[in-house]
Amino acid sequence: MSLVQKDFQALKDCIHALEPQLGQIEHTGELILQRLIEGKTIFACGNGGSATDSMHLCEELVGRYRDNRRPLPAVSLNTDTSVLTCIGNDYGFDAIFSRQIEALGKQDDVLVGFSTSGNSENIALAFEAAKKNGVTTLLLSGKDGGKIKSIADYSVIIPSSNTARIQELHTFILHAWLELVENHDWS
Repeated sequence: MSLVQKDFQALKDCIHALEPQLGQIEHTGELILQRLIEGKTIFACGNGGSATDSMHLCEELVGRYRDNRRPLPAVSLNTDTSVLTCIGNDYGFDAIFSRQIEALGKQDDVLVGFSTSGNSENIALAFEAAKKNGVTTLLLSGKDGGKIKSIADYSVIIPSSNTARIQELHTFILHAWLELVENHDWS
């Protein structure tokens, strides 16, 4: 079996292992939709490749996924370079997301944290800050969900320790959420 075939098989195995969580994926997508209907903001954050997932989710909500509809309030917390460098310089890297949630997060907003390990300290601190502001937290992770799983209000854990497979399925999940959002009548 070639390397590509092995990777493909590993992805198929992860997809199959994720199937028992489809109800949780739908439930969290409906939660995001309901909060958007109520005018709440969706925040997202992640590090490295997971930062890209954060940006992907938010740009599709503010712009559009597939169909024309009104823009929806979403902010990726890892995109404002001046804010990140200010907070990182003055408070440390671990505070780059929590400080923003303290400033911007309001009751019943949603914070989606992408962390393949579930142990990213800056995301854990953001979830703790979110709790103080009444922001609902939603973790997309892998492995065993790490320490953030116990902080999160909701979590979807990809049953794998392979970062590439975890991130591939995070993309599936955010696209599934976007399908639910775009199937709502926004007129």
